[in-house]
Amino acid sequence: MRWRGGYLLDLSLAVSGVVLNVLVATSSLGGPSAPPWVVVLLALLGGLPLALLRRWPGAAALCLIVLLAVYDQIEASTVDAVQILLPVAVGVLARLREWRWTVPVAVLAAFATGLNLADPGLAFTRGAWFYTVGIVAVPVLIGRYLRGTALRRPDEDHAPLLDLLMAGGGLALAVLGSWPNWSSGALPAWAVGLMVVLSGLALGVVRRLPGAVLLLESVLVIVSDQYVGEVGTTLQILLFVALGVFATRARWAWVLAGYLLTCAASVITVVDDSTEITAWRAIALIVMVAAPVAIGRYIRGRQAAARQAAELAAARNRADRLAERERIARDVHDIVAHHVGAMVLRASAALYAGADGPAEEALTDIRATGHRVLEDLRGLLDVLRDPGKDDIPSADPEDVVRDAVARMTAAGLRVELDIAPEAEGAPLVVRASAARIVQEGLTNVLKHAGPGTEARVRVGITGHELAVEIRNGPGAAASRELPSTGQGINGMRERAGALGGRLTAGPAEDGGWRLAAALPVRTGTARSRE
Repeated sequence: MRWRGGYLLDLSLAVSGVVLNVLVATSSLGGPSAPPWVVVLLALLGGLPLALLRRWPGAAALCLIVLLAVYDQIEASTVDAVQILLPVAVGVLARLREWRWTVPVAVLAAFATGLNLADPGLAFTRGAWFYTVGIVAVPVLIGRYLRGTALRRPDEDHAPLLDLLMAGGGLALAVLGSWPNWSSGALPAWAVGLMVVLSGLALGVVRRLPGAVLLLESVLVIVSDQYVGEVGTTLQILLFVALGVFATRARWAWVLAGYLLTCAASVITVVDDSTEITAWRAIALIVMVAAPVAIGRYIRGRQAAARQAAELAAARNRADRLAERERIARDVHDIVAHHVGAMVLRASAALYAGADGPAEEALTDIRATGHRVLEDLRGLLDVLRDPGKDDIPSADPEDVVRDAVARMTAAGLRVELDIAPEAEGAPLVVRASAARIVQEGLTNVLKHAGPGTEARVRVGITGHELAVEIRNGPGAAASRELPSTGQGINGMRERAGALGGRLTAGPAEDGGWRLAAALPVRTGTARSRE
């Protein structure tokens, strides 16, 4: 697995670099300028540093800088291929290493590029300066941006700046690599420039439309080769980039079709009337076009593995949170059940001892309420232990509201209840949430306003919402026997927000307090109560 995941990509990069050097030097194989074995050796030396690119990008870039300087001095035919690979190495260095490593290597790369452009007896023009700086600065900027996005770990499919940088990088490579040859073909310079600009900018949408961009780049490569042959060589690099991105997005059947299309366009670009077709050159072409496919499929596998790891981590996080909630629920159950159980036992003992009158009624109510609380706690704990249960026990919401009003009335509040008949047609989950809000709201009235306070509860349908309103007048004094947790309003607001509703609470005009909640009733989900 380590071979397939790591060294195979290094080998693919090295093979791609060697093949590119061989193709650039094709015209010199067997020529009078150098023996074929020398040209092959130079091509190997020019491509093999890419094997170091992922692990030691600085070493790979320095090797290419030295080779570019040496090849320029001996006028090797592969110098252009090394010049193409050097900005790639500098960009990868900027992506993987800090500025203190990137800047010195980038300066050396720009110096080697300028040395390659400077011909004896010719002035170093402004265009040459532009090329020297631009061909190094653009990949450095792209590499630094990709480094920043990798540290922040954003969603790759939502990175418009990456598309912009790809368009800028493609445009820079296309223009800087071909502009001296715009006037060397049958087409006017402005037409060639337009074609080159279109080819570079197309990389800005290659992640969104990989198939369309691959087809466009193929057409532009073929057209440019027919009319301006030197430009077609530069545009072919953009075609390989489009093929690599296409391989990360498409299925194998479509990748094979794109591979064959790229092979056909490359054959048209490389082969002319004077080219000798040999088995070695055919194999080199096949491997060269296969390299971006291999890299693209490798990246696709890495992305799929990263997504799977993220999903697994999220699932584990959810499981941990559910387990923690279950532990908390058990603790709450144990604590509350202990104290409520003690209350029930003491109430039962008092009834057994012969309490009568109002005390007997209060103790009976305490015992019944305590039993109900224990049953509700057991039901909630069962739900937390098994979230997939469908048979969740629940009381009728209207009964819950009336029971809450009865208990608050028994505790000393004067509660007026008004439930509109159409409210019973709201979905059960909405009515259950409204009932819990009424319970908590009346409890807060008793806590903060005290016994003897007048309260009015209204539940009805307003438009497409179930409206709940609890008003109370000024109270005499807060009840000190009912401590406040400070979470009542927040809990009700969260419950309303979970349904897409809203909750407000604040002082009323008459000096009392008003709590209002609006819970959406989805069209088509409301049902009549049978």
